[in-house]
Amino acid sequence: MNAQESTSTRPYLIRALYEWCTDNGLTPYVAVRVDDSVQVPREYVKDGEIVLNISFDATSSLQLGNDFIEFKARFGGKPREILVPVGRVIAIYARENGQGMAFPPPVDNLLGGGAATTTTVLAQVVAPSEAEPSATAPVTEDRVVQLVASDEGKKDDGGDAPRPPPASGGARPSLKRVK
Repeated sequence: MNAQESTSTRPYLIRALYEWCTDNGLTPYVAVRVDDSVQVPREYVKDGEIVLNISFDATSSLQLGNDFIEFKARFGGKPREILVPVGRVIAIYARENGQGMAFPPPVDNLLGGGAATTTTVLAQVVAPSEAEPSATAPVTEDRVVQLVASDEGKKDDGGDAPRPPPASGGARPSLKRVK
């Protein structure tokens, strides 16, 4: 097997960071770019993305496979089966401190709908004033991104899905690309 035929590193990195979070008493979250291949409650999807708590306490029958992340969870008290293709995961991080890893987002019907590269990028927490609106643009080369705090998720206009409260009163992290 040569380098072009090898499997993606993404599922292995997701499992490693999940284990790191649980070993350190942190809550692992995954950010997912939603399309028709993702099985999640659509009412909780915002701007084509959803953030899922994949901790032991929030899920049952969790399987972090090479192709899919599968588990059962309750949303609004209703049990749901969740199925996320690993290629749709754009980040895995600890809720409490934002440490984790971001991946290049999948290309959605751009350039013929081809798959994004499996190159990974590291993430770290930075000040909210450094946020940049172009952070969700597709990444086609190696870049470092940073998770930044955002007060955007704190609005309660009744239209958003309920989100768990931040662990220490901090804001929800978001991604920033650093060139």
